[in-house]
Amino acid sequence: MSIKVIAFDADDTLWINEPYFRETENEFCSLMENYVPQHTAARELLQTEIKNLALYGYGIKGFMLSMIETALTVSSNTIDITAVEKIIGYGKALLARPIEVLDGVEKVLDALKDKYRLVVATKGDLLDQEKKLKNSGIDHYFHHVEIMSDKQESDYRKLLRHLDIQPEEFLMVGNSLKSDILPVLNLGGYAIHIPFHTTWAHEHVDVHIDNPMFQQVEIITDVLQELTRINIIG
Repeated sequence: MSIKVIAFDADDTLWINEPYFRETENEFCSLMENYVPQHTAARELLQTEIKNLALYGYGIKGFMLSMIETALTVSSNTIDITAVEKIIGYGKALLARPIEVLDGVEKVLDALKDKYRLVVATKGDLLDQEKKLKNSGIDHYFHHVEIMSDKQESDYRKLLRHLDIQPEEFLMVGNSLKSDILPVLNLGGYAIHIPFHTTWAHEHVDVHIDNPMFQQVEIITDVLQELTRINIIG
């Protein structure tokens, strides 16, 4: 078997995302200082976000709603309406951020586009992710875009069926071990991990992976060299 499809995570694999969330979180925690210390506000926000994932899914809109809910909680429902307006403004500013494609991404996509079917496999808000991909200027490289509500094994299995390929014909490239790597390896696919310097706490996993179908690289351009090794093994 040889790889036929290479899928790329979007946020913090193709373009910068998480640092903008952390900047917004810092603004929010500063806003909450009249009620609780910043580290307490950060902890409460994370707990609220995780609790709300089943309701709102991943993305900026859910993050905005979780900030508002956290503000109500830590202020015992006494938060001023102007503070709520500020929080909504934080969310709108996030949605309006220009897309900054990471270094090396276009070089890699250009080198691979005629050899493999390239796919975006990401999670998040449908409208926001579609807009980010369009504004990135790299959407023309991709054969298919899959925006998932989550990235469990079942979600990848559905994607493989849609693409009409076997797991061993599929390679996933991403920055999250939890969402991009482990589910694909469990299905029998290939996975390349590219760590990003900022990762949401909910995506952290402490695990050692000993699997010949897995590799970790430092930067996205290393994927080109790694593909040579994978195809030799395959």
